Amino acid sequence: MKGIGRHAHSDASFRISTMARARCATRLLEVIASNVLCVIMWSMALLIWSGGATALANCPGGCSCNDDTLVVLCEESRLDVLPIALNPSIQRLIIRNNKIKTIDASLQFYTELQHLDLSQNHLVNIPPKSFSFQKKLQELHLNHNKLSSVSNATFQGLNSLTVLNLKHNFLEELTNGVFTTLPRLEELNLGQNRISRIDPKAFSGLSALRILYLDDNQLSSVPTTSFTLLGSLAELHVGLNAFSYLPDDAFAGLNRLAVLDLNGAGLSNISEYAFRGLPGLRSLNLFGNRLTAVPTEQLSSLTRLEELYLGQNDFIALEIHSFKGLKNLRLIDITGATQLERTSKGTFEDNLNLETIVLSNNKKLSVIEEGSMLGLPKLRHLSLRDNAIIALSETTFIGKELRQLDLTDNPIFCDCQLLWLRELLNDKSNFTQIQCASPENLKDKYLRTLNADDLGCVLHDSRQQTIICIIVVACVASVATLVLVLYRYRKSMQEKLKDYKWNKGRKNLDYHKPISTEEDCIVRGIHPSHYPAPPPHASGLRPIPVTEL
Repeated sequence: MKGIGRHAHSDASFRISTMARARCATRLLEVIASNVLCVIMWSMALLIWSGGATALANCPGGCSCNDDTLVVLCEESRLDVLPIALNPSIQRLIIRNNKIKTIDASLQFYTELQHLDLSQNHLVNIPPKSFSFQKKLQELHLNHNKLSSVSNATFQGLNSLTVLNLKHNFLEELTNGVFTTLPRLEELNLGQNRISRIDPKAFSGLSALRILYLDDNQLSSVPTTSFTLLGSLAELHVGLNAFSYLPDDAFAGLNRLAVLDLNGAGLSNISEYAFRGLPGLRSLNLFGNRLTAVPTEQLSSLTRLEELYLGQNDFIALEIHSFKGLKNLRLIDITGATQLERTSKGTFEDNLNLETIVLSNNKKLSVIEEGSMLGLPKLRHLSLRDNAIIALSETTFIGKELRQLDLTDNPIFCDCQLLWLRELLNDKSNFTQIQCASPENLKDKYLRTLNADDLGCVLHDSRQQTIICIIVVACVASVATLVLVLYRYRKSMQEKLKDYKWNKGRKNLDYHKPISTEEDCIVRGIHPSHYPAPPPHASGLRPIPVTEL
């Protein structure tokens, strides 16, 4: 019995050990099967490496592989997976506009990559830790794909990454700490997505970030609390959202911001202190909003602002001191403001450093008041293209200091009042041509080619006009002086005039007094013999005999 028991126990032990060995073999086969792809890829990589590290083996069809620059370019090559047989030493891999749907394990062989471009593919998701072997990667372009979400595990291992482009995907939100594994990131492009929510700590860990694109998303308000973590940010692009309103301190914490782009953000109202806390802002883009007036007070605190874009808004006029406080402004661009009708005298008188003014494509802008652009000693470039300007006064601006002047596509009325402009065009060969829209006899003719007669000027020579003006002024001055002298000495002149009249009256009386006596004749020195004798019948008087004395 004991023998039988020992035999049975031995058989059982044998069966158990056999089953154990079978299970081990099965697990080994499973492990081998699960890693067969990796084994094959590693084997191929070793074969390639053994043939020479610098040799770019098996370049896929439609790709360009350069042995010297270590650059592989596969554009529109119809690839649906990442190529596996490339040289592990490549530094730039550009697989743009293909059909790749995911990032597989083949990427781990290219550990020397510094630039990876997978834009315009069909990427739907990125497995976690897909980039864990790309320690040297500096630029990653995943734009124009179909990514709907990313997490902090997505970019794990990219410790050297400085540029991440996720533009034009399907991202809907940014979760807490999604970019914490990117400590050296300097530029992040999240534009043209569907982002409607940003966690307050979404940008934590991005202490080196300098450029952020959040434009063309679905944000209904400025994510101010999220921005407070970006103390090094220099450029922020948040246009083409649906803000409608900027509250006070909308960009608090962005003390180093130099460029703020709010193009098409849907703004109709800006709080008085919306831009507070931006002491170094140099460029502000408010193009394409719904502002009904220039936000003068809101802008006045931006004393270091150099560039301002205000086109495609709804204000009607540029009033005096519209840009007060902006003493360092060098460029202002107001293009496509469909309601703008006029610019007032003194509009830019607070902006003495202006170098470029662009007022173009404003279909109702017909009035440029005299002196609108006077007193700008640094103005060099002026564009008034495609407006409704009919006439310009000579005192609108100082044309001799301009380097560029564009007045094309305006309904200019050419008459003698534009003679100054014709002379300016002839002096400045780099100014654009100006065509007359009216009168009918000058329509479509270039102002530069017309003379004074064509413009209907009476005085042809400007020097003649100057001389005549001087003569007229001199005559007026002389008359005024004479009137003043007469007024000052009026009493003495009246007395002299009275004396003159009295003396003249006495002389007249003496002349008409009759000479009736001989003594009068003697007194007057007339000899009696020379005096005519009266006729005998006169008055019945007898003639008096004359005796000699």
